[in-house]
Amino acid sequence: MQRRNHAPLVDASACLCHADTEVKTISDTKKYVPKSKLCIRPNLRASIHPSKPKRAELAERARCQSPLIPGLPDDLVIACLIRVPRSNHHKLRLVCKRWHRLLAGNYFYSLRRTHDLAEEWIYVIKRDREGRISWDAFDPVSQLWHPLPPVPVEYSEAVGFGCAVLSGCLLYLFGGRDPSKGCMRRVIFYSARTNRWHRAPDMLRRRHFLGSCVINNCLYVAGGESESGSRTLRSAEVFDPVQNRWSFISEMCVAMVPFIGMVYEGKWYVKGLGSQRQVLSEVYCPKTNTWCPVFDNMITGWRNPSLCLNDRLYVVDCKDGCKLRVYDKNTHSWCKFVDSKQHSGISRSSEAAALIALNGKLCVVRNNMNISLVDVSGDARWEIISGKGQIKTFVTNLWLSVVGRSRAKSHIVHCHVLRA
Repeated sequence: MQRRNHAPLVDASACLCHADTEVKTISDTKKYVPKSKLCIRPNLRASIHPSKPKRAELAERARCQSPLIPGLPDDLVIACLIRVPRSNHHKLRLVCKRWHRLLAGNYFYSLRRTHDLAEEWIYVIKRDREGRISWDAFDPVSQLWHPLPPVPVEYSEAVGFGCAVLSGCLLYLFGGRDPSKGCMRRVIFYSARTNRWHRAPDMLRRRHFLGSCVINNCLYVAGGESESGSRTLRSAEVFDPVQNRWSFISEMCVAMVPFIGMVYEGKWYVKGLGSQRQVLSEVYCPKTNTWCPVFDNMITGWRNPSLCLNDRLYVVDCKDGCKLRVYDKNTHSWCKFVDSKQHSGISRSSEAAALIALNGKLCVVRNNMNISLVDVSGDARWEIISGKGQIKTFVTNLWLSVVGRSRAKSHIVHCHVLRA
């Protein structure tokens, strides 16, 4: 008996010509599909329906991977690596691809955080006399300044941009005005875990000299100036990193260019200049999504730089930040808190640029990169933590002076703490 050769079967699930599912052969398909659109090799794009790898395949793939260190189980190696000081992490990434993936992932740093091994570094963004932006990181453990990857070009000479920290390890730059591109909606962020810059969704409005804060790990921005700088904005918006998108919130009562802002008792207090250059103050409540004008003694004595630490408000009481005041909410007044009696002068280089929280203590950061640490929960003892680092990094400081980035010629724009 002579054997008949049948036409090959058609894989209807992978066929891209959308033939009827009852069609079984290519010859039958010609009745429904024109010859020019006939799918001759339906499996060419089988990846359009990808199949997830089975659990057994994933386990086999993990088993076949080379160990982090030959002769030792990976769990023991990871337990050792998470205890390596953060200043040496960039060297560990160079060992091999597996070590690089491990130290760039969330799992490694979540273990450091769980075992209370995460370290806090101070990140300082500066502007020199020519208007160029640079930045450095200070390690308070080794008391050394570390170089960082350059700021992206759109922010290398930008003015009026905002800066905030989300998730403890992500530093966001947003808005601002670029000399060549004008007012921006752009948002970028730096990850202390990967030591790289990344893009984030743009803001909904172009703005610079804006106000910003972080509440419940969401980034809020409000006010500022528009493209030409002649229009003051009332609009406000919030960025949710979980949904990775921006959305509008209630507008401010009046248009404002904020020059100081702080989160206190779950509310965002903003102080700035109105369209007629009058001083205005407002408070935003995220729970009710409302703005309200505020007039009290707290706003009257509030100045920059300031910090809310352990539900207490602190402000500098002198130009070099060697005297501090604290707000007493019972008497609604600002009281003298501490005087270090180690004043360094009234020059701009010794001027206090920021108050930040470092390992539960208050830090005063000055334009000359001098950093003082104050234990506000104890005996309020002052300690200078950047002196030894300046001696150890003499070569680095000399190089910065040669290329025109001397610390004496620059001033601090933003200062934050990242934990990794």
